[in-house]
Amino acid sequence: MRDGRRATGEPPAVLFAARSQNALHRLLDTLPVFAGDDRLRRWFTLVPGSDFSLDALDAIERAGGRTLPWSRATARSFALVLAAGPKGDLQALRGPRVLLPHGAGFSKSIPGEGTDDSASGLDPAHLLLPDGTLLADLYAFAHPGQVSRLAALSPAVAARAKVVGDPLLERFLDADSTDRRHRYRAALRTGSRRLIVLLSTWGPESLLRRRPSLPADLAAVLPHDEYQLALVVHPNERVRLGARDLEEHLEPARRAGLILPAAYEEWASVAVAADLLVSDHGSAALYAAALDRPLLAAYDGGAELLPGSPMATLLDRVPRLGTDPAAAPRTVAEALRGHRPGSVRPLTDTVFAEHGNGLERLREELYALLGLEPPALPAGPRPLPDPAPAPTAPSAFAVRVRHDADGVIHVTRHPAHLVPPPRPAGHLTSSPRPVHHLAAETDRAGARDTQGAALLHRRADGPGPAHGDAIVRTADAWTRRTLAEHPGGRRTAAVAVSATHCLLRTRTGPLLSARIEPCPVPEGLVYADPAAVLSAVHAALLAAGDGPAPETLVCAIGDRRFPVRLSPATPDEAALPV
Repeated sequence: MRDGRRATGEPPAVLFAARSQNALHRLLDTLPVFAGDDRLRRWFTLVPGSDFSLDALDAIERAGGRTLPWSRATARSFALVLAAGPKGDLQALRGPRVLLPHGAGFSKSIPGEGTDDSASGLDPAHLLLPDGTLLADLYAFAHPGQVSRLAALSPAVAARAKVVGDPLLERFLDADSTDRRHRYRAALRTGSRRLIVLLSTWGPESLLRRRPSLPADLAAVLPHDEYQLALVVHPNERVRLGARDLEEHLEPARRAGLILPAAYEEWASVAVAADLLVSDHGSAALYAAALDRPLLAAYDGGAELLPGSPMATLLDRVPRLGTDPAAAPRTVAEALRGHRPGSVRPLTDTVFAEHGNGLERLREELYALLGLEPPALPAGPRPLPDPAPAPTAPSAFAVRVRHDADGVIHVTRHPAHLVPPPRPAGHLTSSPRPVHHLAAETDRAGARDTQGAALLHRRADGPGPAHGDAIVRTADAWTRRTLAEHPGGRRTAAVAVSATHCLLRTRTGPLLSARIEPCPVPEGLVYADPAAVLSAVHAALLAAGDGPAPETLVCAIGDRRFPVRLSPATPDEAALPV
């Protein structure tokens, strides 16, 4: 043991030196290398000098790490010092130093930092000390090609470089199984929808800076029952905005059900669950590409992306999402249909090596520096956590309805607060199909939406009262009362009892029972949101006018069909509690 053991016999100490939240997250992914080793003590310190260090210590404490103030960290020696990125006063830390990559691919150059046109992370100006000596004892890289790039810039640094793979990629690969992906999608309540994940890096050329309205724009044009949206925001951008401002900025999209995963681990779970990702020039897209997920490019050019770099090549090879929101549904659908499995694998194979073996390789190198035998048990990636669902879903929808030649009723729903009012006659730009009706969930929607809604519905609470003196409203009583409280217009009041059963009535008709059949697919059965099917039933009742309600109908949501049977409600159904 060369450093880090005090005369008192204190166990050797490993220091994780983080300059920002993102750097900390990279370091946390290396912890399985030391799993099960009770010979070591692990410490964390915050390297001063970054504009994005705010909350980094909080992130360390949330991770359960023991922290050392910088003044104490620089006053002692360590058996090993790990840092993700070369910036900051790392030479003040005593002990064998190891530099891990800050991201993937080395595709960006930050104007005004280091050598012009040099990839951040491969710049000798940062990898060497001012006197030209080496900053680190070990420079860890994910692929031999990166060491070759480095050798052209600094042979001395390249001589100390080792290829150890990418610990974060190991977590992605570990999670990329059918069952794990289904688990994440179930946690997100994705259902049969396509999950579209937006990836935003940080800085003035990032997606969130260049296209700040994109999350809300997509939520407004992608049918809610066919697509789910998530936004991954780089930790630096979260720090720049602050949690409150970020939430306020995204409020229209969040009300529409946008998922905003946590910056550590959870975002990766969401990326694994994705059907398609939309990315700027940030390296997160390379991990999704390594899993062979379809991608859309949403980078509008600038000075940060290095020509010929892995991200530049990737963005050139995938379709582009334009800036016209109206064209987005077609672009997204075409990207999903046109994806060719394996088309970008040759590219990602030039970015990541040691697939499935990265942590073992890193362990070999780190324990060689420690002068210790590594633990006997193999080092494996820690499973990515189950992601949290969106905290809210739309409470009111603008519903478009189309009756086709076969009598099928096609329903398309968009969050009501994102649908603009109809354009005046003679407007140069054509409007989408007119909104047929507004549907509002009465116990969640505001007064403005419920007053204007033609379909008023709620979801049944459960089997019975919480305590003996509670008032239990029946489906019959609730639908009558709801229509009485909302006079005027051709309205329908409905209760979704379950995914396959609803009870409803119009102002002039009897209480009806609607039984909804699921749609068979190769993987099993798809159940529709009963509220969407209720819009088809409402449209059918309107079309019937004063005549009898149809006994059957078919509701189409996207490319799926859901048969519905209508019949007068039985006394037992009318008495169901809501």
